[in-house]
Amino acid sequence: MTHSLSAGLFLSVLLTGSALAQAQSTPTGQPVNSTAPNQEGYTLVWQDEFNQDGPPNPTVWSHENGFVRNEEHQWYQPANATCRNGVLTITGKLETVNNPNHDPNSRNWRQSRPVARYTASSIKTEGKKAFQYGRFEVRAKIPTASGSWPAIWTLGTTMEWPSCGEIDLMEYYRIKGVPHILANTAWGTDRRWQAHWNTRTVPFSRFLNKDPQWADKFHLWRMDWDEQFIRLYLDNELLNETNLDSTFNAAPGQHKNPFRQPHYLLLNLAIGGINGGQPDDSAFPLEYVIDYVRVYQRKPTPAP
Repeated sequence: MTHSLSAGLFLSVLLTGSALAQAQSTPTGQPVNSTAPNQEGYTLVWQDEFNQDGPPNPTVWSHENGFVRNEEHQWYQPANATCRNGVLTITGKLETVNNPNHDPNSRNWRQSRPVARYTASSIKTEGKKAFQYGRFEVRAKIPTASGSWPAIWTLGTTMEWPSCGEIDLMEYYRIKGVPHILANTAWGTDRRWQAHWNTRTVPFSRFLNKDPQWADKFHLWRMDWDEQFIRLYLDNELLNETNLDSTFNAAPGQHKNPFRQPHYLLLNLAIGGINGGQPDDSAFPLEYVIDYVRVYQRKPTPAP
């Protein structure tokens, strides 16, 4: 998700384990929000089923605010993220917000724009929940109109981007005007703020050909992450695999491996920007609906 310098990324802790196994769950058009099932070899270590009405749980989630990254069009604000009827809905709205940081003489895009014409939300567990290894599952229904850029992703808790490491369980946006679903990992190169990407892009038409109502249904995005591999799945289909023996940062990232440290989660709906494309104003409001987030881990193997 972060395709340019990302703001303030650091310090969390928690939890270790490892992961790699088979999947469960079948996508349907409705939220599930049942008790998380047991998975062979895994223990459920954290979940958010979004069963409480109101804002996302503030002990777990915090909000990004204003213009944040990628020259996106939206103004991030907490009001656009609401839990109701067992789901979290992040709404993209066509509305004008004055930019309190506006400076007509600034060359910084965050300050040079007098207003934002769209609003949305981005929530994250930074400083509150972080995990190293495991099976991560997010069941969601994504908006697919032009300009939509929903994402499920993680960032490492130490070092600046991209040396902190980034894992995109899901991105959706247009590439040369053609809608795609992406599954990515990124880490540091020898140039500050320039990432090495392992990216898989799948034309959205492939999913629509299988199911013309695909966009009206919930789908399961999953990551299996252990000491050796990151594997990213959509509805139990493997989309991308990264061997962690190849993901060491260059010198600016201290030659460390950013995927052998805890990561925190982000859920956001971006609009427009570097990759989002031109928004279709007739499609608003946009709704990005998340049914649940679940994290499983394996129990450590006792030493002989």
